[in-house]
Amino acid sequence: MQRDNSAGNPSTPRSPRLRHRRRSAEQLLPDASNTNGGHLLVDDNNKYKTMWIRAYSTVWMIGGFALIIYLGHLAITAMVVVIQIFMAKELFNLLRKAHEDRHLPGFRLLNWHFFFTAMLFVYGRILSQQLVNTVTSDKFLHKVVSSLIQYHMVACYFLYIAGFMWFILTLKKKMYKYQFGQYAWTHMILIIVFTQSSFTVANIFEGIFWFLLPATLIVINDIAAYICGFFFGRTPLIKISPKKTWEGFIGASITTMFSAFWLAHIMGQFQWLTCPRKDLSTGWLHCDPGPLFTPEYHTLPGWLPEWFPWKGISILPVQWHALCLGLFSSIIAPFGGFFASGFKRAFKVKDFGDSIPGHGGITDRMDCQMVMAVFAYIYHQSFVLPQQLSVEILLDQILTNLTVEQQLALYEKLKQVLQDSILG
Repeated sequence: MQRDNSAGNPSTPRSPRLRHRRRSAEQLLPDASNTNGGHLLVDDNNKYKTMWIRAYSTVWMIGGFALIIYLGHLAITAMVVVIQIFMAKELFNLLRKAHEDRHLPGFRLLNWHFFFTAMLFVYGRILSQQLVNTVTSDKFLHKVVSSLIQYHMVACYFLYIAGFMWFILTLKKKMYKYQFGQYAWTHMILIIVFTQSSFTVANIFEGIFWFLLPATLIVINDIAAYICGFFFGRTPLIKISPKKTWEGFIGASITTMFSAFWLAHIMGQFQWLTCPRKDLSTGWLHCDPGPLFTPEYHTLPGWLPEWFPWKGISILPVQWHALCLGLFSSIIAPFGGFFASGFKRAFKVKDFGDSIPGHGGITDRMDCQMVMAVFAYIYHQSFVLPQQLSVEILLDQILTNLTVEQQLALYEKLKQVLQDSILG
């Protein structure tokens, strides 16, 4: 009888589970439809309210950014350091568990120990020459700073080892998995976030131009993608970020390319932006702009009609480099944002923080900037720096990097080479 009942009504004991599965499947269906348009900005009922909040925050950020640019290299560097600290704070909190932390006093301090050790190492390497040039006039300070730079790497290594030993000594039973997870998470933040964003400081001292232009292009690309997606976005671009659309991506790319060419021409006319900073002073800069920022006149084709008002145009060579930066910022750099979107989905959070109304946290605004900063530095070192060699630059490097004895030896050697070439 029991067998017949079970055979005649096989779904009776399983009906609750089946109903649960059907309900789960029905709940998933709206998500699938949302990824195909339900989350697009054109379909968002609250999009205008969100837009005004976002626009208000953007105006304040751009105004503050412009003021910091005016204050110069050191102010920009300080801004980058503050941003890095806020980013680290947001990311450290992402995996933080209050219950475990209560049983690990001082464990949060260990994370910051690694962070500031990495900061000391990276910025010590980037700014060592500028620091030496700043104290060159004082023999005592020059000797002290030179010694510190000589042993800088050793000091940073032992600071890291001290943190490593600290971590080992604080391991607790039943907490191993959480502690090693935090250790790995801290190092991922240092490698992927801090190290990449530190290239920004290297760009600043090569000339504010090489920091400001890439950063501005990312902002323009982000704003243009938002506006184009806001009004015209219909076709989803990538599942991991449902609000991104092809219309926004293409519109932002075109806008960014035009902006790169135009902005490079404007920024390239100000020595405050184009001159590299060789020390840590705050005075105004004057330098030979070099061929990269010297206008070149190009005659327009003869087939243009006579009524056309321009017969030629003046272009800075750096504008062609700006097109490469624009191409990268519009096609490759957005993948930094896609990576951040996937990251947030993995941890089931909407934003990394809430410090910027309408935008989320600092990390939400810096995702593409980090990718762009590394590319701008590598591009400048590979394709731009070799073109900027001049007598002034070489003489400056000789005076700052060689001792008096080495300069005299170089002088004698150069004199001998020149005499041989003239007589030969």
